[in-house]
Amino acid sequence: MLRFNSSQKVRLQTIVFFILCISLICSGIQPNKTTQFKAIAFYTAKNDKAHISFVHEANRWFARIADKYNFTYDSTNNWNNLNDSYLSDYQVVIFLDSRPDSTVQRLAFRKYMDNGGAWIGFHFAAFALTPSAFPQNWDWYHNQFLGAGEYKGNTWRPTKAVLRVENHNHPSTHNLPDTFVASPNEWYSWKNDLRKNPDIQILISVDSTSFPLGTGPKLYEIWHSGYYPVVWTNKNYKMLYVNMGHNDIDYDNKTDKELSFTFNNEIQDKLVIDALLYYGKAGRRNK
Repeated sequence: MLRFNSSQKVRLQTIVFFILCISLICSGIQPNKTTQFKAIAFYTAKNDKAHISFVHEANRWFARIADKYNFTYDSTNNWNNLNDSYLSDYQVVIFLDSRPDSTVQRLAFRKYMDNGGAWIGFHFAAFALTPSAFPQNWDWYHNQFLGAGEYKGNTWRPTKAVLRVENHNHPSTHNLPDTFVASPNEWYSWKNDLRKNPDIQILISVDSTSFPLGTGPKLYEIWHSGYYPVVWTNKNYKMLYVNMGHNDIDYDNKTDKELSFTFNNEIQDKLVIDALLYYGKAGRRNK
């Protein structure tokens, strides 16, 4: 009968472990990994080609990120899924390009957030303008939750901007430099001054070195000065609004060719990844 001392046993166990791992890899079987959290993205992707381009890009990008960071990413254009039962399976809700319009959907989303759910919204998710197809008829969402109120204006055409990180204490901005160049975007301004809202914590704004921002042709679509927050959170909720999310499209030559993308920027991508990983782990688990 063979006898091994403690050192030989450790070496033997190590060898057996590596042989087992190699066998699993060669056989195509991998050890089970526990999914960290589940995220669900809602989108509309109609009418505006720039928003549609972003939605398709985002769905591809989030799927890759989910595989890399070991979480589940689902997406749906059925806003009726915004209900208690469906949302109970997810720790993070993402609005890619719009917002819910029915009372039932809105009540379900507010309940989800009030009960500890997490949310990340991009660009058009905060849009509201009366009169328009997206009127400001949801005070809790636009004035209390987001704090921005109605849409006021935007730059045109989509251009890069130098952004300044105002607060490095939030998990989404903790690993970002003081300033960075964002991907081309149509930048929004808002009727409410977020600096006057004690519940809102502005994380990133347009740096003054970006001015003039926009190319026109309309003069009011070019910003020459002012203060413009582009990423912020509400201290009362697990949420983050990101103004980025509008790709540049060749409208001028009517080719509809995609001229820019949002998720091709290492620093900007880091912002979204860190936010998602943080909220995914902090979001409620109520299954």
